[in-house]
This record gives sequence, structure tokens and C-alpha cells, in this order.
Amino acid sequence: MSNSQQTAEQFLVWLKGQIPLLNHMGFGDPAYDGRSLTLSAALAPNVNDKGTGFGGSLATLATLCGWAMVTLYLREQGRDCDVMIRDSQLKYLAPVTGDFTAITVLPEQAELDTFMSYMDSKGRGRLNLEVEIRQGDKVAMTLSGAYVAVERQP
Repeated sequence: MSNSQQTAEQFLVWLKGQIPLLNHMGFGDPAYDGRSLTLSAALAPNVNDKGTGFGGSLATLATLCGWAMVTLYLREQGRDCDVMIRDSQLKYLAPVTGDFTAITVLPEQAELDTFMSYMDSKGRGRLNLEVEIRQGDKVAMTLSGAYVAVERQP
């Protein structure tokens, strides 16, 4: 198991202690390689009255995936930050009829360098991420989100 993967699993355990709702969403083990993050969830605890994935659960998993990616990235850079979503746009493309995943990838290095430059000079920065909710290979929802990080004060 890589250090990144071990860090992601420890992070998810910690996170479930911080946000009780997450204990009820049927999460599987995260997959994290330092560049991309995949979070999975079971359909059963996230089903709506039509027998498909509840839109709020899809939005929660997508938002969490982006938030976790920024938080994990900053921790790997030795940063202790508060991370929050500033704004997002969701697009529901297809119903989810089975277990599903959220997947995000860090942006190109130039964007990461700009983000870290703001963190260095201002103690805060913004990073835009794209997150996909997939059922198998099918993209069911997308989230375009701006995440803000603020350096914690000692």
C-alpha cells in the first residue's frame, strides 16, 4: 500500500468521526495516488423514491471528493488548512441505478503552482476542480467547484 493510499484511508476514518452523516452513506475504501482521488458509495443507503441515486447524496459525495482532494494535497505539502467549497455547479446527466463513484484529478501543475503561490503570499488560495460521479464507465453527474483553503493560525 502506498503512503498516499494509507493517508487517504486514515483521512476517511478521521473524516467519518468529524461528519457523522458520512457513516451512513455506504462508503468503500478510497483510492488515492497523490494526483487523483476516487470515493465510492453503495446505492442502497443513497436511494430515492424512484429507486435511483438521491441527488443530494450524489452532490454530497462529489463535494466531499473535491474537498478531500484539496485537503490531502495540502497536507502532503505540509500545510494545515481549513478547506471549504466556495461555489459549485452541478449537472445531472443520467440516473444512477447501482453503486457509484466520485472521481477527481488535480489540475495541471501551472494551476497548482499559482494556488501554492497564493498560499505562500496570502495564507489562502482557491483551486478549481472537476468531479465526476460515475456508475461504471457512465458519467451520471458532474460538479465544477471552487475550493478555498485558508492557513490555520497557530
